[in-house]
Amino acid sequence: MQKITDLQGSFELHNGVQMPYFGLGVYQSEDGSEVINAVKAALNHGYRHIDTAAIYDNEEGVGTGIRESNVDRKDVFLTSKVWNTDQGYDSTLKAFDASLDRLGTDYLDLYLVHWPKGEISKETWKALEKLYKEKRVRAIGVSNFLQHHLEELLTSAEIVPMVNQMEFHPYLVQQSLIDFCNSKGIQYEAWSPLMQGNIFDLDIMRDLASKYNKSIAQIVLRWDLQKGVVTIPKSSKEERIIANSDLFDFELSEEDVQLLDGLERNKRFGPDPDNFDF
Repeated sequence: MQKITDLQGSFELHNGVQMPYFGLGVYQSEDGSEVINAVKAALNHGYRHIDTAAIYDNEEGVGTGIRESNVDRKDVFLTSKVWNTDQGYDSTLKAFDASLDRLGTDYLDLYLVHWPKGEISKETWKALEKLYKEKRVRAIGVSNFLQHHLEELLTSAEIVPMVNQMEFHPYLVQQSLIDFCNSKGIQYEAWSPLMQGNIFDLDIMRDLASKYNKSIAQIVLRWDLQKGVVTIPKSSKEERIIANSDLFDFELSEEDVQLLDGLERNKRFGPDPDNFDF
């Protein structure tokens, strides 16, 4: 298990960049006051990692939230993603510039290919490699890439992705994919760690919450970290943003980590990467 210390702790990517292992996701956070206030609340509470995407339509608010917080931009690990309709070499470069403009920054800490899209994703990746070589982004990676997508990308890639952001929770562990990513030095990252709210319906989660005197969300988010998985739970409510990060005064036993691993159902609450082209 990688060392887990506190809210500002990080995992090291294969290029040496430190990626905070806990952050705020802003999917479905409305642009304007909702996302601005969520980002400010998170950063002012101690978060140092914010994850957005072009398709979320809230990059402008995220940028405003960062500027209005008490935290310098250089101390924030900021991620965005290129959307499917912008994939391709030239269009990805334009999409990156547009994201920077909306965010009001001159670089990103991490830029991801949002979904695999066949051969065109190889051209998209070449654009990300260019941005990385030009030091306009500190790390590059992918999202929603299964093993065969990664293997196909690696046939032409000069740079191995630093990150793979996947739907990840006790019903979708995909340990073989995690192991493959680990073997290539690709950091695994979770989206939808709370199973779009369905995690709260599981009796086993209620039992563990009672055992550790923690909330169900705190149990599953701690499990993510102990699995070596970066996690970015979404919330727009300040009290939940604070509660979600209260993970550093307890540790799940190895038996309980394995218990949650054993809930694997290969069940998705989001789209299937093999059948998604939006």
